[in-house]
Amino acid sequence: MSSMGIEAIGAATSGLSSLQLPGAPTVGATDTALTAGQAQAPTGPQGPSGDFGNLLIKSLDSVEAMGDKASNLSVQAATGDLNAIHDYTIAATEAQVATQLTVAVRNKAVDAFNEIMRMSV
Repeated sequence: MSSMGIEAIGAATSGLSSLQLPGAPTVGATDTALTAGQAQAPTGPQGPSGDFGNLLIKSLDSVEAMGDKASNLSVQAATGDLNAIHDYTIAATEAQVATQLTVAVRNKAVDAFNEIMRMSV
């Protein structure tokens, strides 16, 4: 192959660095390298900034808040500061059911992931 053919291939492939697929992050020569300890979070539906990520974070925060509320009410019940014991019972049951639901969803997600990993390509 002549050097003219190699130069033509080089010229043809030089435009690939600016190739951008829809929804893909932009990567180019001007991007700075990440130093140790830095991480670049993905964006879009698959990253933490997507709707699913926000929904998951809000749901876990809600479960944690229910547990904190039940814990605070149990302390109030133990110290005698709680007037209506049914408030603690309701909060504890809500926290228990929310935790069981979270664990069940997590288990289903792990099962689905394992099933996908077992699939042959």
